[in-house]
Amino acid sequence: MAARSAKLGEQTDLAHHSLIELDAAMTNKTDVYDTLIIGAGFAGLGTAIKLREAGVHKIAILERASEAGGTWRDNQYPGAACDIPSNLYSFSFAPNPNWSRSYSGSKEILGYVHSLVNNFGLDALIQYQQNVKRVELDDAQGVWMIHTDSGKIWKGKTVIMASGPLANASFPTIRGLETFKGKKIHSAQWDHDYDFTGKRVAVIGTGASAIQIIPELVKKVDKLKVFQRTPAWVMPRPDFSTSELSKKLFAKLPFTQKAIREALYWTHESMALAVIWSSPVTRIGERLGKAFLRSQVPDPWMRRQLKPDYKLGCKRILVSNDYYPALQKENCELITWPIANIVEKGIRTSEGIEHRVDCIVFATGFDVPKSGTPYPVRGVGGRELAKEWKHGAQAYKSINVSGYPNLYIMFGPNSGPGHNSALVYMEQQIAYAVKGICTILDANLKMLDVKPEVQAKHNAAIQKRLAKTNWNSGCKSWYLTEDGFNATMFPGFATQYAAQMAKFDVKAYRQVKADVTTA
Repeated sequence: MAARSAKLGEQTDLAHHSLIELDAAMTNKTDVYDTLIIGAGFAGLGTAIKLREAGVHKIAILERASEAGGTWRDNQYPGAACDIPSNLYSFSFAPNPNWSRSYSGSKEILGYVHSLVNNFGLDALIQYQQNVKRVELDDAQGVWMIHTDSGKIWKGKTVIMASGPLANASFPTIRGLETFKGKKIHSAQWDHDYDFTGKRVAVIGTGASAIQIIPELVKKVDKLKVFQRTPAWVMPRPDFSTSELSKKLFAKLPFTQKAIREALYWTHESMALAVIWSSPVTRIGERLGKAFLRSQVPDPWMRRQLKPDYKLGCKRILVSNDYYPALQKENCELITWPIANIVEKGIRTSEGIEHRVDCIVFATGFDVPKSGTPYPVRGVGGRELAKEWKHGAQAYKSINVSGYPNLYIMFGPNSGPGHNSALVYMEQQIAYAVKGICTILDANLKMLDVKPEVQAKHNAAIQKRLAKTNWNSGCKSWYLTEDGFNATMFPGFATQYAAQMAKFDVKAYRQVKADVTTA
């Protein structure tokens, strides 16, 4: 690590074009990269930035699409935005003084991602249209091999899985889905050429994407039918445009923007007391949610349909100022009867009514890898990660899995935040992965594999803590597997997660160097 820090000191004055030339020279020396990164979203790009700062330059980023951006490239539906303030939903080491609003839309966030690529000279590292088919370890060499649809096999001493938990769109398993003759659109695969004007449209789902889509669609369609399975807790969104004076102040005096970020961080950190555990603060939050519902929905029957019957925090809390008003428009209808099946001309609900529509919008979420992997991953001896995660994903500190040495998972098991910015957690994961990778490269290790007993002890403690949280209080959510195992969320404050990730304890790992094994 010290050697890499010295190298970093020598390179701090290099311009970005010099770094790109260095990257190219390094990678051309060998077909085996120091690090292969899967995904050019926030996690992949942030890791590449920090690896280069640490002196690691033999890097390739494998991106399945033709541009960077990850989930913000894919989710460009009408009204798409982040529910965390922009000054907190950005990297602390790359502040953007020019956010247009408190809560920026997806296009602006995607622009920020592209600015990371440009400002840090990352485009030379990205290999576009490299969709990963499988990832497997060559035990004898201690090298990971990544097979892509292009037919190429990429080799790396270490791998960063930065494809993200919200990367793959998921259509629901509803009987008759393929029989529908109209237009089907998933929120993460939006068809911007489809004209909604004057159409009869159904939206299935009332989660985070749906409550942003519905207010936009209701402005265009002839009739909008919203199919709700479970009502959500909805809170007001304090969204304001950023003044030009603030932008200039942030640009000239960066510490002012840093102070805003700190204030936002601690404000969100305090929300853990309401969201994660049942406490008096939870009851206060529930009263605020009910008051907001009463203020926006005067009709008692509709309020009853929209009132959650589970504890605040058990499911994801939503923020919106225009969702409730949109549901009350004359051309909008809220339907709470369960969907029986989809038919040729629309949707049939369990009481026997057929709702005929021209288009169905599926705001039904993603295939979150709680009990599997987005692509086959094979470790020591050909063991398969999907099989080991069949009953619930587990890892050490959310990032390493025993039997899969030199592999780092961004937003792995039990790293999800319920109250604070995902990027706050991500930066801790990136720092930890960089420490691990530098340890491997500096000591010329063939393998650095977390010990199974260490991983088991860590997960036992995590699950014990999760049992006392609101997420495990009885409701059904995407946080849990079908068996109720919580493989998704971290049971604590962001500060606690940072403390967990701060120390890289090499004694927790089995080290293999050449033909010599050390405990």
